[in-house]
Amino acid sequence: MPKLFLLRHLKSQWNLENRFSGWVDVPLMKDTEKRVKEITKKIFQFKIDAVYSSPLYRNQRTVGKILEFADKKYPIFVHLDKGRMKDWGNFRELNKNYIPVFLSEALNERCYGKLQGLDKKETIKKYGEKLVHLWRRSYEVVPPGGESLKDVVGRTTPFYKKYIEKDLKLGKNILVVSSHNSLRAILKYVEKTSNEDIVNVEIPFAGLVIYDLDRSLKLKKKTII
Repeated sequence: MPKLFLLRHLKSQWNLENRFSGWVDVPLMKDTEKRVKEITKKIFQFKIDAVYSSPLYRNQRTVGKILEFADKKYPIFVHLDKGRMKDWGNFRELNKNYIPVFLSEALNERCYGKLQGLDKKETIKKYGEKLVHLWRRSYEVVPPGGESLKDVVGRTTPFYKKYIEKDLKLGKNILVVSSHNSLRAILKYVEKTSNEDIVNVEIPFAGLVIYDLDRSLKLKKKTII
């Protein structure tokens, strides 16, 4: 039976500084090795056939770090979005030591628009805790110049159906390494979570959700690590 792994990226420098990141391409913070070793052991006790992630560096770097601790597994990054990297940079004839990592902006974090780069505490002081909470956790409310979670679901779900769901139906074990809201969007689809209940769903930094699915992709078991 196929397994689906959802892994939130390791803590970034802007997470450490309590800033809104969104689509700003920031690095990971230092000293993440302990958690990397823990989650790598949990994931790679199973065979992983493919990884899906986003082009944001914090997501790609998380993939790279966990594969460094996996047994002789090296990533080949395969770009799915239109452009020269898709046409010129892909290589599919992989041997057993390599694992394909498929990249697409469809799996990027939610865009926070004009909030990106701002300190979260200062933003609360300026706009009020209630409004900032709505911008961050509601389903339909949009931050200034950004996306709602509904918008993220609108780009993530079609991608999931086209690529990830197709692989799962072939019996493959799939790891998705991405940002908080894109993973919340996938979780919403897999678990059929309501618009009201998704507001309360949180996945911590480097948090891992494991789904055991049957052949029809019906959810049989959920494990949170």
